[in-house]
Amino acid sequence: MAKTILSVDDSASIRQMVKLTLSGAGYDVIQANDGAEGLEKAKGAKVDMVMTDLNMPVMNGLALIKELRKLPAYQGVPILFLTTESDAGLKSEAKAAGATGWITKPFQQDQLISVVKKVLG
Repeated sequence: MAKTILSVDDSASIRQMVKLTLSGAGYDVIQANDGAEGLEKAKGAKVDMVMTDLNMPVMNGLALIKELRKLPAYQGVPILFLTTESDAGLKSEAKAAGATGWITKPFQQDQLISVVKKVLG
């Protein structure tokens, strides 16, 4: 059975690129426009991995990670940041909040698939 990945990003083009890349690699992709929508979708589905942008309206990626980590179903689910930010302070703050890893945009499609496969096993 295909693993399901929740992609949360306020950029429609990034969501489309992530969906095309991961669907092509055999994953099911659920999409959300911001952290609040992502949280709702996460609560309503069994998700194997979450990939979120950092800077989004309504609820940013850091707040989303903190909320997801409060849910028992998301204690062990890998969460990757997919963002243009590369600040070391932000990375350590994200790790402290419960992020599993960090991918910087723009990303290479093969790099994204490789990281997802590594994280999901």
